[in-house]
Amino acid sequence: MDAAPGTYVFLLHNKTPIAVRVGRLREILFEPGYYLYVGSAFGPGGVRARVLRHCRRQKSLHWHIDYLSAATTPLGAWYCHAATPLEHDWAGLLQAMDGLLPILGFGCSDCQCVSHLFHTAVQPDLAQFPSLCSTPLRTLSYLSCPAQETNVKSELSPLLRRESWG
Repeated sequence: MDAAPGTYVFLLHNKTPIAVRVGRLREILFEPGYYLYVGSAFGPGGVRARVLRHCRRQKSLHWHIDYLSAATTPLGAWYCHAATPLEHDWAGLLQAMDGLLPILGFGCSDCQCVSHLFHTAVQPDLAQFPSLCSTPLRTLSYLSCPAQETNVKSELSPLLRRESWG
């Protein structure tokens, strides 16, 4: 992963119910399961800097995802370095996938999307999303993501094995 701009889907795991106050939104109860957050990074450092920021627990809380990522386990990300933001298209693809439920209003205060965060109680079908995208995707595994928990490797191994999708 390099510092080029692009779009990404960040995958998180939550083992127990947690209540998190998310900016000015509200307090949200995040149920156990997997969360997929779609975003874009066209500023300094590009996708690499943004995803690595999401992996850190200690950070200033700026975006909605900062509040959730500080309390959950990062598993990895899909990303591409397309010249135009694809986050709204990708949010629509995630919304259409079976088994993914949108967290209404999360991460989309500056657009018309229903949500940029999606939840599933069971392990998501990670082959489905890349198969729906028109852009080839790459995968960042936890190995490149400075996770805080030592058991992330065992959780990630069955989820993100391939280096690229598309």
